[in-house]
Amino acid sequence: MNDIVMQQDGGMVSRNTQTEMMISRQAQEVQAAMVIAKRFPRDEVDSYNRIMQSCKRRSLAESAMYEYPRGGTKVTGPSIRLAESMAQNWGNLDFGITELEQKNGESQVMAYAWDLETNTRQVKIFSVPHIRSTKKGNVPLTDPRDIYEMVANQGARRLRSCILGIIPGDVVEAAVKECQKTLASGNEKSLIDRVRDGIRLFEEKFSVTQEMIEKYIGCKCEAFSENDMIRLNNVYRSLRDGMASREQYFDLPAPGTSEAGGEVQDPFAAMPENDGKNDAKKGMKKDEKKEEAKSE
Repeated sequence: MNDIVMQQDGGMVSRNTQTEMMISRQAQEVQAAMVIAKRFPRDEVDSYNRIMQSCKRRSLAESAMYEYPRGGTKVTGPSIRLAESMAQNWGNLDFGITELEQKNGESQVMAYAWDLETNTRQVKIFSVPHIRSTKKGNVPLTDPRDIYEMVANQGARRLRSCILGIIPGDVVEAAVKECQKTLASGNEKSLIDRVRDGIRLFEEKFSVTQEMIEKYIGCKCEAFSENDMIRLNNVYRSLRDGMASREQYFDLPAPGTSEAGGEVQDPFAAMPENDGKNDAKKGMKKDEKKEEAKSE
């Protein structure tokens, strides 16, 4: 059964009763959540301690930061994983991603974070074209799974921004520092062994040499610090997830040069030098044959 609703221009639009029920139910759920949040407000000290405790988990600390290059500088900050963990432990927050509409080869999406206690809300509405950019040009997406993953990826970035706009900045900074402390402690291997393992991994996965990594960090690998290892982990994660290419981080050798930086050797340089002796010998043999033919 459908309800008929009059538009301003005199037209008629059919609106499904089930849709109306869903909208009404969501409104009631939000109202109930706000009432509960007012009756049971968060204890900020307890919420802060829960966030710090979660940042001591190594699995979270390893994925807590992102880093990518832009305009000759490096952009870094809390990842969506850290933002979600902080929102869950801060309490009385409603956050998520909603696809509003999908038509004409793009999706209209809304990311939001809502503090139910203070009624503070961050909302970002944006469009996601169903296109994947490749080196060969833009490729339209037709598979529903590819479209879903594209929307989820773009939505996660906006959702992170919304959450970080709600949670106090000093709490976010403390969480980032705690994650860095977690990464720096509790390692069974020595720092130099972990540096060597990391360099070997870059060489195997992305053909990035030790010289390129040392130039990126700014010192020899023997002088790498824990913070440098965190930077390399962020770079590795960005390359692995396809967030950036190795050309954006490292100075790759130009075409026609070796990875060591030297020019390609002349393939004929290794051949024995020919000062004309062989040609002279060949010419002598030809003259001898001619003289033998004349004498006969």
